[in-house]
Amino acid sequence: MSTKRILSILMLSLFITSGFAQRGKVRQARKEYDNLAYVKTSEILLEVAENGYKTVDLLQKLANSFYFNNQMEEAAQWYGELMTMAEDDLDPEYYFRYAQALKATENYSESDKWMKKFHQADRSDLRGKAFASTVDYLSMIDEASRDFEVKNMDINTEVSDFGATQYQDQLVFASARGGGKKYKWNEQPFLDLYSAVKQEDGSYSEATAYNEQINSKFHESSAAFTPNDQVMYFTRNNYYNKKYKSSEDGTNRLKIFKATLEEGEWTNIEPVHFNSDEYSVAHPVINLSGTKMYFASDMPGTLGKSDIFEVDINPDGTLGEPINLGTSVNTEGHESFPYVNSEGDLFFSSNGFTGLGGLDVFVIREFEKRRALNQQFILENIGRPINSPKDDFAYYENIGTKEGFFTSNRDGGKGDDDIYSFIMPDCEQVVEGIVRDVETDEIIVGAKVTLLDADGNALNAQMVGTDGAYKFEELECEKEYLIRIEAENYETVEERFTTPKKKQELVINPKLEKDVKGIGEGTDLAQTLGIPIIYFDFDKYEIRYDAEVELQKVLAVMKQYPEMIVDIKSHTDCRGPADYNERLSENRAQSTRDYLISKGIEASRLTAKGYGESQLVNDCGCEVNTSDCTEEQHQLNRRSEFIIVKM
Repeated sequence: MSTKRILSILMLSLFITSGFAQRGKVRQARKEYDNLAYVKTSEILLEVAENGYKTVDLLQKLANSFYFNNQMEEAAQWYGELMTMAEDDLDPEYYFRYAQALKATENYSESDKWMKKFHQADRSDLRGKAFASTVDYLSMIDEASRDFEVKNMDINTEVSDFGATQYQDQLVFASARGGGKKYKWNEQPFLDLYSAVKQEDGSYSEATAYNEQINSKFHESSAAFTPNDQVMYFTRNNYYNKKYKSSEDGTNRLKIFKATLEEGEWTNIEPVHFNSDEYSVAHPVINLSGTKMYFASDMPGTLGKSDIFEVDINPDGTLGEPINLGTSVNTEGHESFPYVNSEGDLFFSSNGFTGLGGLDVFVIREFEKRRALNQQFILENIGRPINSPKDDFAYYENIGTKEGFFTSNRDGGKGDDDIYSFIMPDCEQVVEGIVRDVETDEIIVGAKVTLLDADGNALNAQMVGTDGAYKFEELECEKEYLIRIEAENYETVEERFTTPKKKQELVINPKLEKDVKGIGEGTDLAQTLGIPIIYFDFDKYEIRYDAEVELQKVLAVMKQYPEMIVDIKSHTDCRGPADYNERLSENRAQSTRDYLISKGIEASRLTAKGYGESQLVNDCGCEVNTSDCTEEQHQLNRRSEFIIVKM
C-alpha cells in the first residue's frame, strides 16, 4: 500500500474520531447563532473550521457571524471559502454580503465583480440597480469628498459609543461603558444614554449617565428632542413597566419611547403608538419645525432589512401614522439613522446604495421642500472623510455653530464604535464667464446677466462691458443657482448649476442665439437649441425641474411652428444591462412626450422611442473598450434627440 494511501486512511480515521466532538460544537454554535450570540458563534465555528470540518452551512454561519458583528476582514475570508465551495448554489444575498465585506478591505475591484454577479442574479433588486447605474462610483465619491479634519472625541471608551446629538449645552449619546450584564450579540454591556456638557473651550466634560427613568437594564440609544426642549424621544428594547416582551419568534425588538420634561427631570415615559412586539422602530429624529419625526423600522411595508419612515407630529403632540419614504430613500438593504438639519436636508446611512463600504452616509438636499412640492430627490454620497470602508452612521450637524458629529468603527478608533467630531468647513464659490454669440463667437456687449436662486428669485445682476465678462462671488457651496442672460435681439438663456462641495471657481461661458435659424426636416432641435440630455433621477422617468427648463425651448419652437412634427429619441451609454437601458430610455422618451402634450402640444405631432445603448455615437461599447473611454466620452452617448419629421 502506498505511503499516500496510508496517510489518507490515517487522516480519515482521525477526522471520523474527532468528528463527533466537532459536530457537538457545531450544534452548540447553531444554538448560539439562533440566539444572535455572534461572538460566541464565530469563536466556536472558527475552531471547527480551522480543524478542517467545513460544510456549506458551517461556512455560511461562520461568515455571517463575522459579518453581523462588523468583523469584515474575517467575513471576507470565510465568504471567499464559501464561494469556492458552493458559488452557484447560494442565495444571491451572499454575493452582496461578500461584496460588502471586500469593500472593508478596500478591495473594490473584487467587490465590484461580486456586485455584478449579485445584480445578474436578481435584476429587480434596487441595490444591484444602484450599482449598475453608478459603475464609476469611486470617482463620484472622490468628487464629493472634502478636505477637513475629523477628530476621535475624548469621550470615547474601549466599548461602543455612538449616536451623538445636541441638547442645549449637552452632547447626548449612547454608550456601553456602564458595565453590568452583557449583550450576547457582541459580548459588551447593554447601552445606556449619557450626556457630556460643552465647555467654554469647545471640549466636552466627562460623560454622566441619564437617570434610571430613562436608562434600564437593557438597551437605550438614539435620543431626539423637540424644538422647545420639552419632549424627548429615544430608542429602547421592548421593556416597559418592568416587563420584557419578545416577538413570536422569541426576538426582543426595539421601540421608540417618549418622555416629557418636568421640573428638570425626564418623566412620563410611554411608548409611541406604532411600536410592536413583532418589529422594531428606532433612531428617531425631529425636524426643525417640530412637525415631523423620522425613524428607522422593519415594520410591514419595509422594502429591505430596515427603511426610513416619517410620521406627522400633530399640534397636540400626538403622532400620526408612519409613511415609508419609498425607493428614492430605501432599498433591500439597511437604511437607518436618519437626520434632518435646519435646512431640511435628509441625511441617513445605507449599505444598499453604492458607497465605500459598510454603512455610508448619504444626503438628499432640500428633502423636506422637495417632498412638499412632490419633486424628485437627488441622492448624494457625502464622501470622505465622513465615509470610510467601514460603518459610518448617526450623522449630525449644527449649521449655526458649524459643529458636526458622526459615528464610525473605522480603523484607528478607541473602541468598537467611536464618535467623531468635525467643524463644517467654510466654503464660498465664484462663478464667472464671458457672454458670446453662439454662431460668430463674438462678445455680446451690454448683455444682462442675472444670478438667481433655485426658486428663481433674483440675487444679483450685472451688465457686461466690452470684454463680455461677468463675475458673481460669495456663492454658497452645494447650492443650486441659475444665471439668466438677456440681450437685445437674442433669445434669453438660463443656465442652472449646483456649486460643488470644494471651494473653486466655476466658469460658465453662455452663448446666445439671435433666433432659431435653418431648421428643417431632419434637424435635431436638441443640437440647435443647445439642449443636453434630458436628465432624470436614478431609476426614474418623471420630468425634473431642470429638464422642464430645457423642454420649454422645444415647446416654444413647436408653438412657433404649429405644423411641425417631432420624433423624440432617448439614448443611454452602454453601462448597465442592455435590456434595462432600453426599457428605461423608452419610459423616459414617453415621459418627455407626455410632458409636451400636457403643455398643449397635440399628441399627433409627437412620436417617441427609447433606443437604450443601441445607437452609440462613438466606440464606447461595453463589449469593446469601455475601460479606455472617459466619462466625457460616455456622456456623448447619454443624449436626448428631438428630430423634426415634418415642418
